[in-house]
Amino acid sequence: MRAMELHITGDPAADQLLTNDAFALLTGMLLDQQVTMESAFAGPEKIRARIGSIDPASVATYEPQAFVEVFKERPAVHRFPGSMAGRVQALAETVQHDWDGDATLIWTKGAPDGNEVLRRLQQLPGFGEQKAKIFLALLGKQRGLQAPGWREAAGHYGQADAFLSVAD
Repeated sequence: MRAMELHITGDPAADQLLTNDAFALLTGMLLDQQVTMESAFAGPEKIRARIGSIDPASVATYEPQAFVEVFKERPAVHRFPGSMAGRVQALAETVQHDWDGDATLIWTKGAPDGNEVLRRLQQLPGFGEQKAKIFLALLGKQRGLQAPGWREAAGHYGQADAFLSVAD
């Protein structure tokens, strides 16, 4: 399956960024808690517009208090700017350090199966079991992930006829 153009936020620029930038998509998933899905996934575009990049190296090395201020600027990136700014920077540091700054390596390096992709996602800051399963389903259903067993690893989020999350 080919990767689909994403339409999550209702904002063409934000959706284009999510479609074209794996770290932006991963960041949107991280932000998807206690806010609407649309708001969460619009967050990476707000960050990019405010600091000039959503590149993991740029985000990871941004001065932490200044990054919190980026999150607070109206419209806010997230309703919990302090904690979520820190989580996004921790995610960026992990992607930069462990995955050479390339988020796609999380689900492609070494041709992993679905269980391995799920394990890798669960090791990311801010990604528990449910969030990792939802993101795995999103990769499989909308981004063309071909990892064997991804549907099973994603649990009920991976079912073809499921309409449970951003993956659908």
